[in-house]
Amino acid sequence: MSSFTVKNNDDLKGDTDIWNNLKQAIAISSGFQRWQLEQVQSGSQIEQLSLDEQVQRYLRETLENLAY
Repeated sequence: MSSFTVKNNDDLKGDTDIWNNLKQAIAISSGFQRWQLEQVQSGSQIEQLSLDEQVQRYLRETLENLAY
């Protein structure tokens, strides 16, 4: 049987801070910047997405590629 823990507001703020720092680190990485360029060159409307959405999409696609 699975269980879960409900986080309080302080934990959630910490999670938000961690995500924001991780997102910024990913955004300045060469891999992410190359991925962004490839998206623009392929005609994707990636620049219309928020940085948060772009990083999530990048991570999803990267993990999907690694799964193969």
